[in-house]
Amino acid sequence: MTSADFSVIWPELLLALAAMVGLLVGVWTGKDRTTATLLWGAVGLMVALGVVLGFTSWEPRMAFGGLFVDDGFARFAKVTVLFSAAAVLAMSVDYLKRRDLMRFEYPILIVLAVVGMMMMVSAADLMSLYLGLELQSLALYVVAALRRDSLKSSEAGLKYFVLGALSSGLLLYGASLTYGFAGTTSFAGILSVLDEGPMPIGLLFGLVFLITGLAFKVSAVPFHMWTPDVYEGAPTPVTAFFATAPKVAAIALIARLTFDGFGIAADEWGQVIAFLAAASVVLGAIAAIGQTNIKRLMAYSSIGHMGFALMGLAAGNVFGVQAMLLYMAIYVGMNIGTFAFILSMERDGQPVTDISSLNFYARRQPLRALALLVLLFSLAGVPPMLGFFAKFGVLKAAVEAHLYWLAIIGVLSSVVGAFYYIRIVYYMYFGTETEPLDRRMTAVQWGLLMASALVMVAGVVNLVGIEGAAQAAAASLVR
Repeated sequence: MTSADFSVIWPELLLALAAMVGLLVGVWTGKDRTTATLLWGAVGLMVALGVVLGFTSWEPRMAFGGLFVDDGFARFAKVTVLFSAAAVLAMSVDYLKRRDLMRFEYPILIVLAVVGMMMMVSAADLMSLYLGLELQSLALYVVAALRRDSLKSSEAGLKYFVLGALSSGLLLYGASLTYGFAGTTSFAGILSVLDEGPMPIGLLFGLVFLITGLAFKVSAVPFHMWTPDVYEGAPTPVTAFFATAPKVAAIALIARLTFDGFGIAADEWGQVIAFLAAASVVLGAIAAIGQTNIKRLMAYSSIGHMGFALMGLAAGNVFGVQAMLLYMAIYVGMNIGTFAFILSMERDGQPVTDISSLNFYARRQPLRALALLVLLFSLAGVPPMLGFFAKFGVLKAAVEAHLYWLAIIGVLSSVVGAFYYIRIVYYMYFGTETEPLDRRMTAVQWGLLMASALVMVAGVVNLVGIEGAAQAAAASLVR
């Protein structure tokens, strides 16, 4: 290890040191009394790092003998992860306070999970890939069960842990097969082996197991079974976190593995990714129709959206990666605003998750209802919302890659899936009169809801700027 190595990983190092200092401060000062300070400190640090990484550029750099890479693709994903994690932490303060969940461990675990995600998107070796993935996963297992006096929260944490351990086992088996047939764990080394001749059958099986293990992390069908129960059982701020930053990191890691390690074999892994994409968009559209719990509905929504993101990746070219990155950035924005609204859904101070509780909500809170309408239309892919352009991009990538069948499935699933988004809008504007929800909403939640809705409309004007950043990031990965 040299100073040059540490100069490459300074953002991750800074966050890790902040987490360790926060842990010591929390213990020495009486645990939960410093939670608010630690939480807002974590928000400020992540926003500052996101700004620095977003507005600086340098040539791709390697560290620790090729285990870690810092390039435009990694920086795009890291900025998205940092901003989404900071937004979720900021809007969760009031919820945690009023439910006696302000544990000092919470912001520390989120920061450590973010460190793992940043490691994931910069992994250039199977060992560093697994290190980042497990650092993220172990922190998320704990926060899923943050509400220790709730059976549902404990069940969510246990289910996530058991199925996460299974996915880790599959991933390690794939890594061992890959190492056995390639003789190296380095992505560059695997690529050079593939360049020498036909792909060994063992290496192909290793790739399938690697993708399978990572498919759990993005809740792609048929490895989605943990998602609805975990989303419903975990505290709502934790659910909001699960739906944003970890999804970005996992999708980016799949892209890093496939292009940096197996880029020459795009025809082989493209078929696997295309199957996962098709199954995810179909199940995400159909299974959510019967859901009445808005958190479970958002779980199936995330499954469908991950299918669309994988659709761009299945194209196997630079435009597909660009479309995928753009999709994930817009997806995160939509989800942050939607969960800011879900956090405010209360009646008599108690959380409410039944979508029928939104009956005639527009009559009492017209501005909030309008903002949620914009976000739901964007999630459904209704033009001219930004979500439409996100879906159009990945569908165009699939068509250009001659995956016509996949694009058709995506369009049909998007039409079907629009039903459960529009049903919420129907409740808000045309439903029957019910007991009203509380009017309470914090300034941070209100600001994130309105800002997200505004971006979904006004962001169309600035789409070229976002596309440019995504294009540069994709070009640094697909060479």
